[in-house]
Parts: sequence; C-alpha cells; structure tokens
Amino acid sequence: MEPKTAVREDFFIVIRGKSRKGFCRGCIGRVKAETQRGELMGLLYSGGRNAGSPKSGGLVRTEDTYPLTRHQAQILLFVSSASKRLELLCNPQLFSAICELSQDDLVVVKHKKGHLPGLVKNLMQIGRKENKDDLPMIGFEVKFLDDGPNLSSNKPAPLPLFSAADIIQVVPSYSVPFGLHWRDGQFGGLNRKAVTRIKSMPNIGTHSRHVRKKPTKQSVEQSQRTSTSHAPLEVGSMVEVASNSGVTVYGVVRWLGVPAGKSDEWAGIELDYELSGCSDGTYGNQRYFTCDGNMALFIPITKCSLDSRLVYSSAGKEVPKPPETPPVSSFEDDTPPIPESEVLSVLVGRMKGIQGHINSCYLDATLFSLFSSSVTLDNICQKPTYKEQPTSCTLRKIVNCLRRQGFVPAESVMNFRKMLGCETFQTEEKDPEEFITVLFQKVLCIEPLLKIRSRCETSHGTYTFQIFLDKELVGPIPTVQQLLETSCLSNDLKFEEIPSCLMLQMPRFGNKYKMFPYIIPSTELDITDLLYNCPRECFVCGNLAEYECFHCLPDHKLQPGRIKQYCTTCNTQVHSHPSRHGHSPKALVVPADVACNTPVPRHIMQLFAVLCIQTSHYVSFVKYGPEPQSWLFFDSMADRFGDDQSGYSIPEIQACPELGDFLSQPEEELARADPSQAPELVRRLLSDSYMFLYQNPAMPLSKPNHEMP
Repeated sequence: MEPKTAVREDFFIVIRGKSRKGFCRGCIGRVKAETQRGELMGLLYSGGRNAGSPKSGGLVRTEDTYPLTRHQAQILLFVSSASKRLELLCNPQLFSAICELSQDDLVVVKHKKGHLPGLVKNLMQIGRKENKDDLPMIGFEVKFLDDGPNLSSNKPAPLPLFSAADIIQVVPSYSVPFGLHWRDGQFGGLNRKAVTRIKSMPNIGTHSRHVRKKPTKQSVEQSQRTSTSHAPLEVGSMVEVASNSGVTVYGVVRWLGVPAGKSDEWAGIELDYELSGCSDGTYGNQRYFTCDGNMALFIPITKCSLDSRLVYSSAGKEVPKPPETPPVSSFEDDTPPIPESEVLSVLVGRMKGIQGHINSCYLDATLFSLFSSSVTLDNICQKPTYKEQPTSCTLRKIVNCLRRQGFVPAESVMNFRKMLGCETFQTEEKDPEEFITVLFQKVLCIEPLLKIRSRCETSHGTYTFQIFLDKELVGPIPTVQQLLETSCLSNDLKFEEIPSCLMLQMPRFGNKYKMFPYIIPSTELDITDLLYNCPRECFVCGNLAEYECFHCLPDHKLQPGRIKQYCTTCNTQVHSHPSRHGHSPKALVVPADVACNTPVPRHIMQLFAVLCIQTSHYVSFVKYGPEPQSWLFFDSMADRFGDDQSGYSIPEIQACPELGDFLSQPEEELARADPSQAPELVRRLLSDSYMFLYQNPAMPLSKPNHEMP
C-alpha cells in the first residue's frame, strides 16, 4: 500500500471507530501521509501530564477523525482523559472560546473548593521540543479572584495549572468591566517537567472581537446601558452586580422585597456560577427562594443593574424576559423584512434570533435563514388562504415576531414543532432538508421549487438539490458554481425552468465527513447552462451552442471544472485534438426560433443564506442587505443558562462583515486564498457549509397546491 504525496502538517482527534493499529477514540495524532484508500498515516501522541512526544504510528480512516489546528491539538493533549477530550469537542462554543483565551480573560474553573472564577495569567507550554515530531502541550495558569497578595513569603507561590477540561465557563476580555487590571507579578516556574510560559495566545478570532468593538455597535451598546441603568427590576430580570473584588457577576432576580432587619428594598439573585460566601437562597435565618449552594446573592436593589450583555427595549426591559417569556402573540399585519439600516440595532446581540430548545438547531437555523431577510419567500406568508390554517398561522406569528422584536422564545418554536405532526420533530435532531420538505409541502402547501429533468427524459419535483459528483472532477477547494455544474453534467440533469429559490446540499456524509475540507461560496450562481431547452453560448466563440461534452469537464487545457458547450464548428475543432478522440459530445436541444448569433441572456441566482453544521450543531449565515458586508451569523444555542432540566438556551446573532470582505475578492484571488488563514467565522462557513440558499428576487414562488390549475 503506497502512500500519496505527503500532506501539510495537520493534526486530528479520532472521534469514532474501534481501535485500529494504534489509534482509538479520543487519541490525538498528526498526519504524515494519506493512502490511496483515503486512510491517514499518522503519529500518535501521548497526553496528560507526560510530554507530547509521539509514541507510535498507525492508520486511521479519514471519516473517523476530526481535524484540529496545531494549537487545538496542544490544548486537547493536556487533557489526560480521552473521554473528556471528546466531551469538550462536543461543546463547540466552549471549546472555541477556550482556544481564544488570552491574558487576563475571566474564566470559571473546576476546583476542589468548587467552581471558582479566576483570571488567565499565562499559557504554559509543557514539554521540550527535542525533535521535529514533538508536540508540547498547553495548559492555563489561573489566578483566583479571591486570592490576595502572599505576604508571608518573598517568593510568590506558583499559580495552579489547569487543562481545558477544567474550564467550565469563559468570559472574553471584551466582557470584563473596563478598568479591571491585575498586575502581572514575576511568578516563578512550576516544579514540573520543562514548562515554558507563553504571554498570550495566537490571535484566533481576533477579527470577530473587532466586530464587537466597531464604533456603530459600541455606540448602540453604550446607549442601551445608559437607558437601562435606572430601569425598574422585577423577578426574572437578568442583572449584573460589581463584586467587592471589582469583577462583575451576572444572575437572575429570584426575589424582591425588604428582608428582616432591613429598611430598604433588596434583591435575591441566583448567580450564573458559584461564589464563596453566597447562600442557597437563605438570608439570615429565613429562606426567600431556593437554588444550589453558593449561588444566591442578596444585595440592595440600588447596587444592581440590568445585564448590559443583553439588548433591551426602550422601556428598559429584557427582550425576552427569560425564562418566563410568553409565547409569540398574534399580529394582525404581516411584517416585512427588517430594513438593512435597522438590522444591527434590532437583531444583533445575545438573546436575539430564535431561541433553541431540545435539539431544535436544525429548525431554528433553517427558519432564520429563510425568513429573517429573504424577500422571495415573503409572499407565501401573506396569502389570505394560509391565515386560516393553524400551522401556517403559527409560522406567520414566528416570522412577524422575529422581524418586529428580534427574538422568538423557545415556547413558540416548540409549539410549531408539535404542530408538524411527527413526534420526532419535537425531540430529535433532524436534517434541514427533511424539515424544508415538510415546511413547503405540508405547511406552506406549494409545489416543488425545482423541476429536474433526468437523462431518461423524465421530470421530477423536489425542494432541495443534493450535489453528487466524483471528487476528482473538480479542484481540492471548489466553488459552489463548479460543484453544481459538475453534478448536473455528470448525472445528466437539467432544470426545466428557472427556480425562484434554489437550496443546494453540499457533498458530505453524516455530520462529520466532508468530501472537501473547504468550499468557496459563489455569491452569484449562473444557471444559464443548466436550463433545459434554453439557448446557450459556445464555450469558445460565443455563438449559439449545439453540443456539450461531459468528458471535457476535467480537461486542464480548457478551464477544468466548468461546463463545455460548443457550436458545430468549435465542437469539431476541439475534438480533433488526439487527447479528445475518445470524447462523446451530446447534442443539445436548441430552440428553433433562435439565430446562431443571438446574444444569450444570463440567468443569475443570488446567495442569501448558508446553513452550516459542526459537531452535530447547525448554525446559519444570512445576508440581510445588498451591501457586500451585510452578513449575520446566527446560533440558536450559543450559550446556556442553568442546567439541562431548569435552564434555557441563549441565542446570539453577530454581525459578520468579514465574510463580505472575504467574498468580495476577485475569483482568481479566492482560488489562491488559504481558507485556513481566514477569520474564524469565515473559516467556519468555508469548512462546515451544509446547504447554500439562493434566490431570484424578481420571481415569485410556485403557486400553492390548491391554486394550481
């Protein structure tokens, strides 16, 4: 078994499969080569407290692995338990935040004294790099917030060292109150094997942090904080309190009143995490509410303010008021998409978008992609006939609430899931294409969006289009345009008519395995050459095309990956070359009334959303306006408050102008770009894309079933 050419230095973690020649679930390796069978030949690293030196090599199937950057591999390698590595990987939000930690970021760590807040003071590199294959591990040196200066010794005690598995919460540096700085003392090295102190982490995701600090958004946040500083509080309000150590803590008001022995009004707050000195809901000898130990804080109400991390209405109330937010109310008139100029103020922030609950991310991300800004889909929800149907009426309320308030509570979406008629929609993770079919067919009652003509001259309808193709027919990092054209040509498929909405499923198998490591979005999708019985241009001279050739598709002398169609003259000339004698050009159906030199109009679809999946969790990117930078990133379960039984998900929407900057590059520059060096959210889209959504705003959707002639 001969390996292919060596690949660049890549790391991976084994996520499934039985132990096979050295590799087992949870172990970390580095790719040395790839075999012809698609297996990875790699080095296996030992982890935990031992130095990160490879102990053996082995083989593992590509689909059984999950790719890691070097930095991610170093962090996971310091986690001694293989099961804890996989558990951490299944929480992509937390793991991503840990990988972005920098000096003085606030974290909460598991400790023998409980869950304690502290500041990351240093990154510690454990192990010596004695040869080129060594991989030093990375741990985090943390200073607890309640630790005062050590006056009993001239030499400060070493700070405790934690692995990524010990970190249960991350508060990024931009969320720490301004002015909170700790002096960086000259702490001595730990009494361990070779340990190197790293002053800061690589700038992973720095662009996304910069987006949060853009002047326009910052001014919005500051005005919100000013308007809510004196807003009235009530039970259920999410608040923040500045602790004695100078760090802001967050929680939910569980009780308001005058406690025994006091004369003014106090608030009983259930904190987000344990703090020493707090109670379980008692104050003095009286119980006011019940929660876990060390999580109840009682404080004068004048020292509390509304949580500045969230967005509030002009009345100073949270939107929503978790977790008691009522279901979506009915609106008489349909709400149009939010104007581009108002999107950032209405949608961007935490507790924004559609709140996730019980494996609902497939539905949340799909609904947000389809209805938050798409003009093409609007006319469906505005037809009077649908307003009488309970399920479609509930959908309309969800869409209206999203556009008016910027937030849809989980109760409303759960009610909609129950109305879909299948119990699995309520509790299980589904695929977006399965939900889309039910949504358009059963709820919106419209004909299939696509009419596909196959090689057998038969036509069938569908709502989404699955890309199927031979990997070798396109380059290693294809565009969506190349994938669609190659899939249609290699399977002899054509669109019978121009679709108003085209949803393309990317070639991937299951949640993990992807045929391509990255896919470049095509912001404009030209489907002219994919339409049946439609005039097409000759690939060479531009005259009316009469033949197309599948075998010319991968020809490197003829711009590989693009459809090749020819007029009669060019078809003869191109296939006179000795290397193309074996080709079999196929005659096209040419309209009889079209002259050979008639200009062919181009039919263009516009990209308006992308669904992505990472570790079984769906998120979406949505274009909310014509400006290139008008992109949003939506995650219905970006964070979590409380436990699985009594807590709730915190959805979040971020502005993502860096995606527009990336996609605005000329096509030749995109072809040469290294996606691994792109900003974090851009890299996530390129790597995890599952479905691309295109629209033709000038065309209405198909008529509903009951209105078809």
